[in-house]
Amino acid sequence: MAELTPLGLAALALLAERPMHPYEMYQTLVHRREDRNVKVRPGSLYHAVDRLSRTGLVDAVGVDREGNRPERTSYAITDAGRAALHARVAFMLATPAEEFPEFRHAIAEAHNLPIDEVTALIRSRLSVMHDHLHDLEVARSVISTKGIPHRFWLDLSYQISLLHADIAWLEEHITRIEAGDISWTDSIPEHLTEKNH
Repeated sequence: MAELTPLGLAALALLAERPMHPYEMYQTLVHRREDRNVKVRPGSLYHAVDRLSRTGLVDAVGVDREGNRPERTSYAITDAGRAALHARVAFMLATPAEEFPEFRHAIAEAHNLPIDEVTALIRSRLSVMHDHLHDLEVARSVISTKGIPHRFWLDLSYQISLLHADIAWLEEHITRIEAGDISWTDSIPEHLTEKNH
């Protein structure tokens, strides 16, 4: 069986709650701000559900029509789908994946830019990150006042913790760069740049 895509996994997780049609799934994902975790577009969600159906992880359970709108097929998760959902989430929880975030690559190559530009760009990034952190903390406050059990929004508290750590790291290092603790002019020692024969 093909590995579940992130969107396929999100679709299975929704259908584990109850049967839905893909557009309802899309609306639910957006309403819950699941777009923080997976790229969500209606067309790609329809394709993901179609793949899940072809592999026997979901079944069509009904067709309905409202007014002049096109027919909508609702889907339900199968036993195989529940097993696949369980196996994939368990694997992802237990196994660190080597991911290649763009920023990690950018910071590794930052020495190729002038120091003033680097500090200005990082300050700009920090501003966006502080705004994002504020939005997430507002969302956490709203969710917690609704009485939704914390297990349903662990991802939100995880993202907030990561943002705090990223902001702290960037603020510490921009201070060190501006203070001259991290040199922007020292060369790599010559013996480290020589080719080994």
